[in-house]
Amino acid sequence: MLCYETFVTFCLGAAGYGGLEYLYRGRTHWTMLCAGGLCLLALQALNRRLAGRPLALRCLAGAGFITGFELAVGLLCNRLLGWCVWDYSAQWGNLWGQVCPRFSAYWYLLCLALLPVLDRADLRPRPRRRPPKAERR
Repeated sequence: MLCYETFVTFCLGAAGYGGLEYLYRGRTHWTMLCAGGLCLLALQALNRRLAGRPLALRCLAGAGFITGFELAVGLLCNRLLGWCVWDYSAQWGNLWGQVCPRFSAYWYLLCLALLPVLDRADLRPRPRRRPPKAERR
């Protein structure tokens, strides 16, 4: 079940992010599909780890993770490999043209929509509740 859940989550993240980027920019890149899948897996794990915390805090952590991941992927794909997948150098507050506050805010809003869905769609098996000793007889 875990492999299936991981595969489905990765594919949903890849397709979802690829679709969003295509709607926004009119194109996408295969690396963005991989990044979208990995980010959704990470968001799911982060959401589970921070379960019970306020949604705003979980969204902030999610947006921070996505921004950091975007920076790492951007430095690898855009700077090191020279693929020019995206360039935020014209955006205010950008860091090496790879990340900027505007898109970090978008990631926060995306997390605001996604994390409650991930809460409800958690496919992990739940431990069965054992009745108290008085009820077992």
